[in-house]
Amino acid sequence: MQETKDASSKPKKVNLSDHSSIKHLLDESVSEIVKSCGYVEDTKLSNLNLLIGTIVITIALFAQFYKKKFPENYNFLIGCITSYIIINGVLQLISYVKEKNAILFTHPPVGSFSTTGLVVSSKLPRFSDLYTLTIASADAKSVSANKPVELTRSVTKWFTKDGELVEGLLWKEVDGLINKYAREPKKSK
Repeated sequence: MQETKDASSKPKKVNLSDHSSIKHLLDESVSEIVKSCGYVEDTKLSNLNLLIGTIVITIALFAQFYKKKFPENYNFLIGCITSYIIINGVLQLISYVKEKNAILFTHPPVGSFSTTGLVVSSKLPRFSDLYTLTIASADAKSVSANKPVELTRSVTKWFTKDGELVEGLLWKEVDGLINKYAREPKKSK
């Protein structure tokens, strides 16, 4: 039986000379694969970033549209600028400490005995064709956390010479990595 192709089943193409586009397409595809394996995205950190970003924008708007003109609002502007810098610093700290190279945070799969989800991270260094995908526990200190697993492959393995992503090959590799993570023995404490 032949399946009907819809808009979402169009082949995914990328400009092979655009490093950022390659990484973005691979990250997006990996996220789709992980979610299709029963993992639900955990959006708490994204929502926190959005909240902090909204606060920063609000501070900037207050500074811009404050009723008084410049010499009279000097102290108010200094307070807004200081708040803006501090809150932006917090946002950068969260990104540096918690997110790192993460492309996806998940909850544990439904029906699982695990109490922790996954952190899926990727790297594609500039001027390199080696894409590294890491799957680790969202809470490394949890009793149900497994050892992180990693896969490094050349992106040329997953793309045709025309820049079309061979999703079946990528799917097989990512699914295998998820299964390897699930089979890893628990770390000893």
